Amino acid sequence: MNNEQINSITIVGGGSSGWMTALYLNRLYNHSEKSIEITLIESPEIPTVGVGEATVHSVRHYFAAMGLDEKELLKETNATLKTGIMFKNWMKPKSDGSTHEYFHSFEQQNIARVLDISSAWVVDNRHEQERYDEAISISSHLIKKGLSPKNINSRPYEGVVPYGYHLDAIKMANFMAKKGVEAGVNHVKAMVNSIDVEGDNITAVHTNNGSFSADLFIDCTGFKGFLINKVKAHQENWQSFAEALPCNKAVAIQIAYPEGEQPKPYTEATALSNGWVWQIDLVNRRGSGYVYDGNRLTEQQAEQELLAFHGIDNSEESNKVLRKVHLDMKIGCLKEPWVGNCVAIGLSGGFIEPLESTGLHLINASARLLGTHVTGKDTAQSVRDSFNKIMNGTYEDLKQFIVLHYCLTNRDDTPFWQDVAKTAQYCDGLEDKIATWKYKICEYMDLAGGYITMFSDENYRAVLYGMDHYPSLNIPCDPNENEKIYQEFDKRVQQVTNIVMSHQDYLTNLHK
Repeated sequence: MNNEQINSITIVGGGSSGWMTALYLNRLYNHSEKSIEITLIESPEIPTVGVGEATVHSVRHYFAAMGLDEKELLKETNATLKTGIMFKNWMKPKSDGSTHEYFHSFEQQNIARVLDISSAWVVDNRHEQERYDEAISISSHLIKKGLSPKNINSRPYEGVVPYGYHLDAIKMANFMAKKGVEAGVNHVKAMVNSIDVEGDNITAVHTNNGSFSADLFIDCTGFKGFLINKVKAHQENWQSFAEALPCNKAVAIQIAYPEGEQPKPYTEATALSNGWVWQIDLVNRRGSGYVYDGNRLTEQQAEQELLAFHGIDNSEESNKVLRKVHLDMKIGCLKEPWVGNCVAIGLSGGFIEPLESTGLHLINASARLLGTHVTGKDTAQSVRDSFNKIMNGTYEDLKQFIVLHYCLTNRDDTPFWQDVAKTAQYCDGLEDKIATWKYKICEYMDLAGGYITMFSDENYRAVLYGMDHYPSLNIPCDPNENEKIYQEFDKRVQQVTNIVMSHQDYLTNLHK
């Protein structure tokens, strides 16, 4: 086996996956001196999808690790800050006829006396007077007042609570490309014409701008999987999650803000007849899209339902809709994203619907995992197996968490909602967990595994309790002790809301 140090990496495909991977690997291998040649081949004729515009909070740690200036990143991508997701209409209307909603924030306050704040909220039946997120999350109170997670003295990538971003995906890819080239990544604009393969290995990629060989090839060509499908047939390497997650299409639009409306510091996910609509606010516009089951709606029906949701009729569409695109989504992942000397990252390796904004997180996780697994020019099969096992586990973990949002619903107004309420059966062990969580809290050990899971027991509780799935706990407690927890939480909320900037003031200062 050839254990010589790897000398060259060629990435085919740009966009977020290509450039995030290139920047990470270049930082890893060439931070002090150039030891590995990294080339990214990108076709100028294939546009970036450019509709995934929200992130989880951990992505800011990636940007920080890459040495990027946060203010420059936000200005270049028309970004706003995000402290969580507001879910609306995922359950039947409440008894007073109002729309059911809950907020999945990026933080839970850890206030513990005899009980933790989460358990105290359940034991005291406080769901009768307040939402769970309002009881345990400072972010839930910030968004009510249009406040940001930052104060005037906040350092880059830091806030009083965790936060992610809403950003223009196309502008982000261009920004990352600029930073990648500045850092020494070779940027080749060319169309790939053919690929030479010997056994499981790619020996060369031929383009209209020359041929390229490398020790390692990374496939960032999106759903086409142009490289990985050459080394292993797609039909034998693909595992579909369609039964568990039937939403396989999306229609996305860009619209101007209604007069007088300001960008929200959170994402909205509103359930419709056969899926859900995202709303993501940038500095200059709103991005929205309907993720739906293409077996139940035509593209035209989905488009009309999305426009109706925004109060846009056909006569107004040309004036109010800035951009519109229809997308086909392949829901699932590869059994082996690493075959021979080819690794699939991003959409070429797998995709889970964007309900929890995990696209950039999965790219970051894949690139970091690859960095620990590339051991030389001829990486051992056992190491490739390790990478593939971890990535499969990561997608399975994420599938389970997304299914949780659907299977807890009590909506039965359409066949879609009747069917997705049964999807827990397609996630190994989830039905048993949900049954168990009727009688005990969801805790870390219920979910512990060896994978790059983004979502912990805190996140599971946010969805479980947000969807009215509370455990019946028989724990003796002192009401006075619990009251001290709530008083401490209220004190923290007051302290934080007094020191942070409004979201709009933060954005105004940013763009001075």
